[in-house]
Amino acid sequence: MSSQPNPPAQPGVTRGRERQSLVDALRGFALLGILVVNIASFSSTYYGAGIPDPMAQSVLERAALLVRTLVFETKFYLLFSFLFGYSFTLQMQSAERDGKAFAPRMGRRLVGLWVLGLAHAVVLYHGDILTTYAVLGAVLLMLRRRGDVFMARCAIGLVLLTSLLWASIGFLLTKAGIPSDTRTAHADAVAALAAYRGTPFTVIVQHLRELSQIWWITGLVQAPTALAMFFAGFIAGRRELFVNADAYRPLFRRLLLWGLVIGLPGAAVYAFPSIRLDNAVKELYGLAATLLTAPFLTAAYAAGMVLLMMTPRGRVLEGVLAPAGRMALSNYLLQSLVCAWLFLAYGLRWIGTMGPLAATGIAFVIFAAQLVLSRWWLRRFVYGPVEWLLRAFTNLELPPMRRKPVAPAQRGSSVDS
Repeated sequence: MSSQPNPPAQPGVTRGRERQSLVDALRGFALLGILVVNIASFSSTYYGAGIPDPMAQSVLERAALLVRTLVFETKFYLLFSFLFGYSFTLQMQSAERDGKAFAPRMGRRLVGLWVLGLAHAVVLYHGDILTTYAVLGAVLLMLRRRGDVFMARCAIGLVLLTSLLWASIGFLLTKAGIPSDTRTAHADAVAALAAYRGTPFTVIVQHLRELSQIWWITGLVQAPTALAMFFAGFIAGRRELFVNADAYRPLFRRLLLWGLVIGLPGAAVYAFPSIRLDNAVKELYGLAATLLTAPFLTAAYAAGMVLLMMTPRGRVLEGVLAPAGRMALSNYLLQSLVCAWLFLAYGLRWIGTMGPLAATGIAFVIFAAQLVLSRWWLRRFVYGPVEWLLRAFTNLELPPMRRKPVAPAQRGSSVDS
C-alpha cells in the first residue's frame, strides 16, 4: 500500500482525537445541505419529474428554486460521501486500538446500515442513501489495501465515465428526436400526490413503487460519484487531512479557489435548464456538467468551511455544528421522520401546498432545532440513539449510553471523536 508521510505539524496544531470535531462539524454542515435537497421531494411530487411545479411559478419561488438547484443539489451528498470515506480510516484505527479484526467488524456495520436504510426507504423516504452507502462501503472494504494512486485513478475515472454516460444519453436523444412525455409525467405526479396524502399504507405502497422505478438512476448517478468521493475521503483520511489542517492550509486555499472557478460554471449549466424544464436534452447535458464539476464545488465548500473554522470566530461555528455531525445518522433519519410527519399521510399532509421558498425555510428551521437538540443530547449521552444501536451491532456488545459526570478540573480537557 503506497502512502506518503504526513507533513510535520506546525506550532500550535492540535493533533489527535480533539481535531475530529472538525470532521463532525463538516458532517453537520453536510446534513443541512442534504435536508434542503431532500425536503423538495417531501414537499412536492413534481420534484425530479421533468415538468414545472404549480407551486413554483412566482418570481420568488423560482428564485428559491434556482438557489436550491445551483447551490445545494448534487453537492452535499458528495461531501457526506467524502466524509464517509474519511471516517472509514477512523474505523480502521479504532479496530486496531481495540485489537479487533477490522473486516468482520466493518462488515457488520455495513449490514446494519443497509437494514436501517431499507426501513428508511420503505417507510419514510424513497430517496434513501444509506443502502447505497452500505453496498459501496463493501467495495471500499475490499479495496482498502490498494494504494492512493489506484484509488485516485478510480475516483477520476468514475466521475469522467458517469458524466460522459449522461452526455451521451443526451446526444442520443437529440439524434432520435424523442419528445418528452409530459402528460404521463403530470399524471404520475397527481397520482403520487393522492397516495402521499392518503393513508400510511398508501405512502408505503408509493415508496415501493418509486423505489422500483428510480433504482437505476441511483445506480447511474449517485452511486458512482459517491464511490469516487469514498476513495477521495479514504486518501484524505490516510494522510490525516483534518488532523494536520494547519499544515494543509495552502491546499485548502487552492481547493477553494479552483473549486469555485471550475464548479460554479458547471452548477450554472445544470441549474438553469433544471428550473426552466423546457428542454429534456439540455437538462441531461446540465446533469452531465454538474456530475463532472460538482466534486470541485464540493471541495470548495469543504475547504472554505475548514479555513473558516480555523479562525477564532470559526471555532464557534465548529462548536455549533459538531454535535449534529457527531450523531449524523440519527439526525439524518430524524430529518426524514419530521418531514414525513409534516408532509405525508403520517401527519399534517402538507405535500403539494407550498413552493420551494417555504420548504427551504422549513428545512433551516428543522436543522436549527437539530443543532439545539444534538447539543442537549450529547451533554447527557455518549452517542446518538441510532449510532448507539449501530455500534452495538457492529461490536456485538452494548456500549455505554449515559455520559459519566466529569470532574470540574477535567472539563474542557478533551473532546470525544
